[in-house]
Amino acid sequence: MNVSSIVARTKPDNLEKVIASINALESCEVHFYDAKGSVVVTIEGENIDNQLEKLRRIQDLPDVMSTNLMYSYCEDEVNRALSQINDKIPPIPDM
Repeated sequence: MNVSSIVARTKPDNLEKVIASINALESCEVHFYDAKGSVVVTIEGENIDNQLEKLRRIQDLPDVMSTNLMYSYCEDEVNRALSQINDKIPPIPDM
């Protein structure tokens, strides 16, 4: 499971419409927003490409002025990188 967090910005007058549009997207959920138009969203996906596609969908929503990726955790990619590191570390000799 991969999870990202983004902040989307909209005009305060469009806040309710943008929140509803984001929540209607598969695996996207609004967790917080403020009266100035900042919206905190989590995106779940199978991999980073899947998450980026969902980010692009949010960017393309009417009335979304900007989006910024704040956090991304990709479980499979982290595990793959750790395996590669562990494969390169020589074993500790017995004493």
